[in-house]
Amino acid sequence: MSASAVLVVDADEDAPRPTDRPVVDVAVGVLINPDGAFLLTSRPPGKVYAGYWEFPGGKLEAGETVEQALRRELQEEIGVTIGAAPIWKVSLVDYPHGLVRLHFCKVRDWTGEMHMREGQQFGWHTLPVACAPVLAGTVPVLEWLAAEQTAGRTR
Repeated sequence: MSASAVLVVDADEDAPRPTDRPVVDVAVGVLINPDGAFLLTSRPPGKVYAGYWEFPGGKLEAGETVEQALRRELQEEIGVTIGAAPIWKVSLVDYPHGLVRLHFCKVRDWTGEMHMREGQQFGWHTLPVACAPVLAGTVPVLEWLAAEQTAGRTR
């Protein structure tokens, strides 16, 4: 899937939804360390889906690019400053509370020591992940990473 293609994920097809909902754009960092493990964080207490595991990131503010928003959010949430973070994949997730367009960026370059500033948990994971529950918008990313691993083994 190219960055211009959008995967649509229905987080809970049985939940009622308003018919006229704006799309909320979110920048998401897929931080990958030199060993190939990736960072997952839990949703902080008090937020929708608290305790669910996801890749870190947050909403774009007015006038921000995806990379600018991701840089700001990762500094605010986990205390790291990232290098280049081009958009890797995009998906649209239909959650009962909102329609969310997730812009996933692979990040391999960052500085700073991680501090979970919102009371969330974190862990470095490989596939298959052992943490649960995983947020619906995170599942396709795990599938994309698995597909890349499989393709890498067949070359």
